[in-house]
Amino acid sequence: MSEEGRLSVGLISCSGEACPGGTISRLATQKVLRSIRPGYNFVTICLPLFMAGGEEERNFARDYPTITIDGCEKCCALKATEALSGPVSGKVVVTDLIAKEDIGEGTLSIRELTGEQKAMVDQVAAAILEQVTKIKQEG
Repeated sequence: MSEEGRLSVGLISCSGEACPGGTISRLATQKVLRSIRPGYNFVTICLPLFMAGGEEERNFARDYPTITIDGCEKCCALKATEALSGPVSGKVVVTDLIAKEDIGEGTLSIRELTGEQKAMVDQVAAAILEQVTKIKQEG
């Protein structure tokens, strides 16, 4: 728990810039961070800082429920979090939800997302919130 009895949940999203799933994972994470969920305190954890030795980030992931949001099957966020802080409380892998062919290749422009890509962001955000609900039910 955190301040005022709200559940703190860490979100660590993919940092792959050239990976379209990475862009979708970051946009979905931002959508969840901006969502109004009474009783929750969402905290985003910077994956590069986490991997470079950020003790505050690593301690948060060790002490609070944390969800990784990976853009592809490489699962860099998941692997780094488990190696440096221990097991995660939930995970979302964009390519498990959306076929790689549908996402496309290369960099996605945040300013030029298609309606289909915006729907993908919504789908991943919903999957993150499903993981949050599971954490709350298990806690």
